[in-house]
Amino acid sequence: MAVAAGATAANVWYNQPMLGAMARNLGISEQSVAAIPTATQLGFALGIFLLLPLGDRLDRRRLIVWQLVGTAAALVMAALSSNLVLLTLASVLVGIGGSTAQQVIPFAAELASPETRGRAVGMVMSGLLSGVLLARVVSGAVADQFGWRAMYWLAAAAALVMAVGIRLVLPKSKPATRASYGELLISLVELTRRFPELRRAALIQGCVFATISGFWSVLALLLEGPTFRLGATAAGLFGLVGVAGIMAAPLAGRFADRRGPYGVLGPSLGLVAASFVLFAVWPTVPGLIIGVVLVDLGAQASMVSNQSIIYGLAPEARGRITTIYMTVMFLIGAMGSAAAGAAWAIGGGGLNGWRAVCALCLVLAVMAWLIHVRRRTAS
Repeated sequence: MAVAAGATAANVWYNQPMLGAMARNLGISEQSVAAIPTATQLGFALGIFLLLPLGDRLDRRRLIVWQLVGTAAALVMAALSSNLVLLTLASVLVGIGGSTAQQVIPFAAELASPETRGRAVGMVMSGLLSGVLLARVVSGAVADQFGWRAMYWLAAAAALVMAVGIRLVLPKSKPATRASYGELLISLVELTRRFPELRRAALIQGCVFATISGFWSVLALLLEGPTFRLGATAAGLFGLVGVAGIMAAPLAGRFADRRGPYGVLGPSLGLVAASFVLFAVWPTVPGLIIGVVLVDLGAQASMVSNQSIIYGLAPEARGRITTIYMTVMFLIGAMGSAAAGAAWAIGGGGLNGWRAVCALCLVLAVMAWLIHVRRRTAS
């Protein structure tokens, strides 16, 4: 399950280190090319909203296989795109297919006992994070050596191979409800009203994810600018520092099992906020490396903690609960990417644009912390 989550999640993140190469090849501005990760994340949110509820009613294995086949077609479309409009549309479709990874996480929570749910979610999240990390590293190197289109061709082939592998290896899931598709979608409203913990978790992680999205959406532009003069490979290699996040996921899960997930949230959100202060005041390669360690540790510990909370709310509706949580998270994350592109442009690019993005992300991190503190005060 960890391997499946990582392989499918990678498709959402290939574009981030390649944005500079895309802008040059298509003859568009840096601000315009920021629409690509935004469109992909909006597609991801749409895929979660439309497809993930079906995991409570149908065999998740079958859903995953068909989503991967559709993803392969979308990746081919991206590779063949000749302008921003076509590439943006293809990116939305790639994002929809990339939501496949989120079918795996609630299935892992279903198979685990309540006492080990945090560790099980952490294990699968480690696989997902590995896919995200390798996606950025590989796509940066491939874009520099063979062009950004080659990455999409490789990803399409990998999606088809993974579809065959999942069909052969992943076990069938047992449907938790016989409700119709329409009833499943309508029940999302009732579940949102029913669980304030779900609303808070989604908003908190949405703000955190918006900071991550904003950071990665402009990092390649910063590194390719006059201050650093580095290429897409360098932007991708910064993802290797994200190994800290991979290590944090299972550790945070174990800590959440022992001490409770709420005890992990406060410190994790503090790390996210501190990272963007560091990014702003120390915009050097060492500063960026240390900041990436902090932001990944904080973001992934927060993610695992919030998932431990929501998967204990209604076992029979984990697919739909994941739908609500991830849809809100990625919608806010997509807005974070768009806002970061605007902040970069308003700041005039370069170090001034970078500091404007850092200020935006710091505000988002503080908002997440305030939501957490309000919950603790109310309780």
